[in-house]
Amino acid sequence: MNSLLGSDHFLTLPRPILAGPPRPAGVPDTTTLAAHDFDVDTRTGFMPPQPPLARLPSTWETWEYILDEAQRTQLQLGDTPELPEHERVKSESWRSRVRELEILTIDDLKTSEVYLRRAHHVLAWILHFYIHSLPPDAQIVIPPPISLPLLQVSAELMLPPVLSYSDDVLYNWELKTEQAPHQPVPGLDNLRCQTLFTGTKDEEEFYLSSARIELTGVSALELMQVIMDEAFVGDDIAIRRITQYLLSLANIIRQLRTILLSVREGCNPDIFYHHIRPWFRGVDSDPKERPWVFAGIEADSKLQPPTELSGPSAGQSSLVHTLDIFLGVDQYSHSDSLTGSSAATARKAFLDRMQLYMPRHHRSFLNHLSANPRPLRGIVTGSNDDGLRDAYNEAVLALKEFRDAHMIIVAQYIVGPSRRPAPGIFVTNLRPDIKKDYGEADLPLKGTGGTELVNFLKGVRDRTAGAILTPT
Repeated sequence: MNSLLGSDHFLTLPRPILAGPPRPAGVPDTTTLAAHDFDVDTRTGFMPPQPPLARLPSTWETWEYILDEAQRTQLQLGDTPELPEHERVKSESWRSRVRELEILTIDDLKTSEVYLRRAHHVLAWILHFYIHSLPPDAQIVIPPPISLPLLQVSAELMLPPVLSYSDDVLYNWELKTEQAPHQPVPGLDNLRCQTLFTGTKDEEEFYLSSARIELTGVSALELMQVIMDEAFVGDDIAIRRITQYLLSLANIIRQLRTILLSVREGCNPDIFYHHIRPWFRGVDSDPKERPWVFAGIEADSKLQPPTELSGPSAGQSSLVHTLDIFLGVDQYSHSDSLTGSSAATARKAFLDRMQLYMPRHHRSFLNHLSANPRPLRGIVTGSNDDGLRDAYNEAVLALKEFRDAHMIIVAQYIVGPSRRPAPGIFVTNLRPDIKKDYGEADLPLKGTGGTELVNFLKGVRDRTAGAILTPT
């Protein structure tokens, strides 16, 4: 495993031994904000510093092969209007081969976090290919050769058995060309994806725009660490330094906003909405509201039927959650009222629920950050320093503007295309999910994470703005 990660990856390094007197009880060890406990790298943040494993060992080659076949044959969405019969036959032929696979044991995968991540990636992509190539009126029954190992791998990783942001973005990239040893950080323009549903540049650019945000956000993580160090000192000089660091943090968040909006340069909104986005859907964004049945689960008494089956979502980005928590905005943006649903049975706050879809080390990082006994917002409100308050507000405003940009992307990539015909088909042949979302019943548009998308994003954006401090 170490050879896969590289000798300088944090998962392979011992914890740092700190010189000096023991740290007082209750004071956070900020040096571990990028330590191996959390799998956060000082160079690449929440993304691994080396390209993720591209293929499992030969024991599990049949999984890799069946995923290759799905991509090579360009399986089509099963609910595509007027889908030709030969496409339906091709999809069913592939699904029949999935059902005939041998049920492979995952015992030897358990020795390696890297293997488990790759297994989750491969099996979750097969799962979505299988489900979304089905006819729209078919029951969703996932066959045991996929359901059993996916449930078992997911249990080991403490992740839901469904495609997530980490499968699409964090662990779905490789280098176009090898980089020199003195360039340890992947170049933003030197990335390509390992796995795609459609094989289009549009889909690849959609994932890579998020990857570029993650890599650029490393500078924000560095600033958070030095701010926490200064907060521990707490004197007047420290307050002046924190003020400048917060202004720098605001600038970085605005860079993230620019990258987010740049997705428009390489991803066509109509292609995204009609041909890419439907592959992401989880059980709670299925227009037909069909349950997912994991056949064969009874063969392993340790397995439980999954309760979390939302699709991948930008709400699963640990970087954005980190900004929320560090700035103290999470008490607003993660409000219990922001469940993403108007239903009386809605679960807990959507953004809190999305943390269940993050790699467990990253969840630990967020918990560690939340437990900071000297939260930044409390320092700002307790300082009576106008310059510090203004700098803090600038950072919060930048985060609000980042969420404004997300609203722009939603308008251009989801709301707009939902009212237009799919490229190459007649107006009368809108996707069936469009009619559900925008028919006479005026039902709310669903996000891939299952939210009532527009209302939810407006709520998070407005709550973020509500965190701006006013002079006392």
